[in-house]
Amino acid sequence: MAHRTQLRARPDQHFIYAGRCVVITDLHGAIPGGGTEGVYVDDTRILSRHSLAADGTPLRAFSASPVSGARFLSYLDVPSETADATVIVTVARVVGEGMREELRIENHDRKGGVATLELRLDLDADFADIIEPHQGKRLQEAGVDVQWDEQRRELSFVYRHPELRRAAVVRVDRAPGGVRCEGRSLSFPLEIGPHDAATISLAVEPLFDGHRRTAPGHARADPTDRLERLRRRLRDEAPQLVTTNATVSRAWRTAVDDLASLPLGLEEGPATPIAGLPLYQQFFGRDSLTIGWQALLAMSEPLRDSLRANAAWQGKRIDDWLDEEPGKMIHQARLGPISVLGLDPFVRYYGDWATVPDFLIMLGQYLAWTNDVSTVRELLGPARRAIDWVERYGDLDGDGFLEYTTRSEKGVKNQGWKDSEDGIVDEHGEVVENPIAASEIQAYWYAGLQQAAFAFFLAGDRSYAASLLGKARDLKARFDRAFWMPDDGFYALALGPDKRQVRSIASNAGHLLATGIVPRQKGPLVARRLMEPDMFSGWGIRTLSADHPAYNPFSYHLGTVWPVENATIALGLARYGCIEELHRLAEGIFASTDLFVENRLPEALGGLPRDERHPHPGVYPKSNEPQGWSASMIVLLVQVLLGIRPVAPLRSLIVDPQLPPWLPDVRLEGIRVADARAVLDVRRTEDGKTRYRVGRLKGGLRVIRQPPPDARSTSATKRARALVGSFFPFGSSPMFR
Repeated sequence: MAHRTQLRARPDQHFIYAGRCVVITDLHGAIPGGGTEGVYVDDTRILSRHSLAADGTPLRAFSASPVSGARFLSYLDVPSETADATVIVTVARVVGEGMREELRIENHDRKGGVATLELRLDLDADFADIIEPHQGKRLQEAGVDVQWDEQRRELSFVYRHPELRRAAVVRVDRAPGGVRCEGRSLSFPLEIGPHDAATISLAVEPLFDGHRRTAPGHARADPTDRLERLRRRLRDEAPQLVTTNATVSRAWRTAVDDLASLPLGLEEGPATPIAGLPLYQQFFGRDSLTIGWQALLAMSEPLRDSLRANAAWQGKRIDDWLDEEPGKMIHQARLGPISVLGLDPFVRYYGDWATVPDFLIMLGQYLAWTNDVSTVRELLGPARRAIDWVERYGDLDGDGFLEYTTRSEKGVKNQGWKDSEDGIVDEHGEVVENPIAASEIQAYWYAGLQQAAFAFFLAGDRSYAASLLGKARDLKARFDRAFWMPDDGFYALALGPDKRQVRSIASNAGHLLATGIVPRQKGPLVARRLMEPDMFSGWGIRTLSADHPAYNPFSYHLGTVWPVENATIALGLARYGCIEELHRLAEGIFASTDLFVENRLPEALGGLPRDERHPHPGVYPKSNEPQGWSASMIVLLVQVLLGIRPVAPLRSLIVDPQLPPWLPDVRLEGIRVADARAVLDVRRTEDGKTRYRVGRLKGGLRVIRQPPPDARSTSATKRARALVGSFFPFGSSPMFR
């Protein structure tokens, strides 16, 4: 094939990022001014223009690209009368708490002439919140003072807002020919001999509330930097995946690299991940938990630090503006000017019903993978307060279900998985008014009760654990009666304020499968409905049926395909033994990664069908990329296909690999359960069965084969046979089980 599809979210821009700093440029690496490009720190644009000119002629790159998450490299030629470029400018950048930039100007004149030129760097700053240029309007604005310090060779931009102490400093650390400042421009006179070069080094540093943050020391990633050391450790500790399927191999490698590059690295905890770039370079409660949970097969630190960060942000008082209540978990914490000034409530906002049960679920999952009892014990207090919040505030009318509503006048309307303004619509396409009992929130609460019971039981509070399990059993029975739609063989999207079912066919039902709240006999019915053509596009399962009146393939939650959600649904399909459906879904997801540069999936795909008219589904127009949970879902999907379920307190790893024909082999080197490490080698045989063997085991770990818990077709005899087979080889190869 002469050409292949190579999609990217926001295809007209490049990003580099680290911690809370992101640099957004055009495709030439410039920040021309007037658009959304800029150098942003804490969601604040500290540079709104950065463009180069030589002798008054603007320079454009002929090659420009990020070379890692935090680094960028471009090459520009200075216009000349010769056919071949004589003077080449190399721009190298790296970001940390600020940005370091090195300009290397090389003279390649063939006749041995001296290159004499003046390089000019045009700069500006507006201190816009990152939301403002993306929305095309300013909500806060003040003048900017420009100051040049000749002795220090620093150009400062100082924001004159009475309530915000923010400034940006551009420091010239190296300039062989000197530097001259004229207004908002820096000029560098250069005289470069034949086949010689001159290097200019600049630092861009934010000055917020009197504290100046330091740019990296040079334009190459510094291995001594704390955040860079963390990135390397996360990458090095992740298992190596080896497979003959090149698509899966590339997707895994990119996912691990992205996950290692996304930690905030600041006060929330070193490995706590951001949600996504460029708009969500901040702390989101449920996003951090979801990313950490999905990535557990590869790395455990992001979930550990996310659990601690969520506990630290837990609500303490009743505050209607923030939608805060005692024990409630946070939705997000922004540091951009709009939020800091109180123009929205998101500086510390609690409008989310999903984070509380997610915290409980992920606490149990973290324990199951790590047996880190000491960390879990320190989090049991926040867990108990979260449970108390549900019982005091979560059920607004006492009907046994969690209903969300919004008290803040500028808060988020929908506070479940789909948190967009129009994310919950009825079967006629009308937006459902609050309060809403979303189906997946009840399922998360069901799983949260069970996972919390696991944690409290191992910590010694067995009576409390038993009470939580009893509540989970009662909820499961109530849920099925209230949400099941027998005519559709499916579950309602929600219960509206009148307690009537919201009968839209939507992806939320896949979350129900993942939690196990669906009775065993109904699981396959839900699975089959999710895989009907109106829901399964061929690339993934849509957020809303294509037959629905409100369907739009490029609407945030009304028809797009979300990779993160599809991994959760895949987990649900495997849980109920729906292996054929699992393989179809996984094939679509991995095939979709092949449409994107570096096999990196964005926040959301278009919901268009996979057919001859649509060689690719497109991308949701405002997608972030990389997106934390679009990376972590690749790790979870591999885990699901291998049927991996850890029980670290029992030093056991349960597996039930089910490989499809398109993925005949997977080898994971370095799976970590507690302090044990193992190699898992899985192969699909000619008769269609999947065998495995365990190699290079370090530490005590028992690997047991068992079918998933809710597989309807699995009898006690089959489970016993699988258990015996875990200890005694069988089949055509004595090496595989």
